[in-house]
Amino acid sequence: MLSRTAANLFWIARYMERAETMARLLEVGARIALLPSAGHGYRSEWDSLLQASGTADGFAKKYGDPVQRNIESYLFFDHDNSSSVATCIGRARENARIVRTALTSQVWDALNTAFQEMKALERLPRSETELSRLTEWTMRHAAMVRGAIDATLLRNDGWDFLGLGYKLERADNTARLMDVKYYVLLPKVDFVGSGLDNYQWTTLLRAMSSHRAFHWAYGGDITAGKIAHFLILNPQCPRSLITSTGGAVEHLDRLARGYHASTPAQSKGRSLLGELSEMTVEDIFDEGLHEFLSRFIGEVSKLTALVGEVYLSGEAR
Repeated sequence: MLSRTAANLFWIARYMERAETMARLLEVGARIALLPSAGHGYRSEWDSLLQASGTADGFAKKYGDPVQRNIESYLFFDHDNSSSVATCIGRARENARIVRTALTSQVWDALNTAFQEMKALERLPRSETELSRLTEWTMRHAAMVRGAIDATLLRNDGWDFLGLGYKLERADNTARLMDVKYYVLLPKVDFVGSGLDNYQWTTLLRAMSSHRAFHWAYGGDITAGKIAHFLILNPQCPRSLITSTGGAVEHLDRLARGYHASTPAQSKGRSLLGELSEMTVEDIFDEGLHEFLSRFIGEVSKLTALVGEVYLSGEAR
């Protein structure tokens, strides 16, 4: 496969997963904003979304103070924000248009429908678009695209580049979603283990569509230790760091077999997966959850850069 085509497929997946994460971040902010005590911590719950998504500088230049309505617009509709839902869906569709012949009609239709409906949403008055409607819409269309990919594409190298994009983006995004909660939403360490702490953990689980799965896996009370294990080290959790990293390694190994050559990307992926496999929750908390998550995000970024160097030279965006 041409590296340019591989890059287009890789970025289709990354943009759709990123669009879904922006919607989930907005849902976290909206739910926690309902708490009367929210907004008095290290940063407000809305400012924390900008910090976690890496869009704080761009927002500050355009809007200044982190007002809720402006943040909602910036993370969902604003084309000046390269990570907004509207931007991500538009770029995913453009990448799909370029490699239209590498996709089935079902995958193209799912992407094009999301793009056309986004245009319709952008034409509506902002007062008529409730945030919950926008987040649900995004997650529904992201699921439709993933479903079309899984149900109709050949399991060839194109499918692997799509899967690799999804898994790397999800690993990064799960870590960022967790970091919103623990580092910036909890006002101070005294609240660890309190009702506020537990409510925020529950909110995070709900935003990641993992609340029921968590209770199936663990039962009993919600604790920071259980949730950290579930979202980081539990291979049964579809959004956990170890599941996402393991999925990325599987796609990298398939590419190595298909192209009859292993690369530094495979080695880096196996090293990261091996480290996660050997870790315990106690190890993570000893390092510091925020510090661990920041380091993990950096390691995923290094792995993504290696994938780009090895497979996606001259890559699309």
